[in-house]
Amino acid sequence: MATSNDIRKGLCIEYSNDIYKVIEFLHVKPGKGPAFVRTKLKSVTNGKVIDNTFSAGHKIEEVKVITRKFQYLYDDENGFHFMNNDDFSQLYLNKEMIENSNLMKAGEEVTIILKEVDETPLSAELPQSVYLDVIEADPGVKGNTATNALKNAIVETGARVMVPLFIEPGDRIKVSTEDGSYLERVKE
Repeated sequence: MATSNDIRKGLCIEYSNDIYKVIEFLHVKPGKGPAFVRTKLKSVTNGKVIDNTFSAGHKIEEVKVITRKFQYLYDDENGFHFMNNDDFSQLYLNKEMIENSNLMKAGEEVTIILKEVDETPLSAELPQSVYLDVIEADPGVKGNTATNALKNAIVETGARVMVPLFIEPGDRIKVSTEDGSYLERVKE
């Protein structure tokens, strides 16, 4: 059993009948009163982010997790199928366990977080960014370039991405998996 003093970025803890990953923390020692740890926790099962404050010395239940690289194979109406790159075993995850799953394409490598005790999957993390082909884009309006104007585009996975006016169908773009935003055009 760990205490609030052991909190660090990336630590997985059991809190409110769920498993959370610490994404931000700050140890605070006010001039008056006891010390505390202010945290931002992200649920590994549903992706919900909460803010929480732990008092100094508060006992927390640490959850041991392991990460493995899996290759995305295909999806069906309920979820996604992945293959372990080491032993070629397959794993199935529900759709709600993966954020921005509409940016995944077949063959993409993702990191899956597993509970160490029984190796049950908790969540999957996509790479920071992915490269996707634009298959459809609204036409750019001439003279609409005074500001950073954006238009709708549909990429090969079916996801909608807001892109600059100069992006055309057939272009390859880099997209952030965190928020689904356009990052840059890839020159080939």
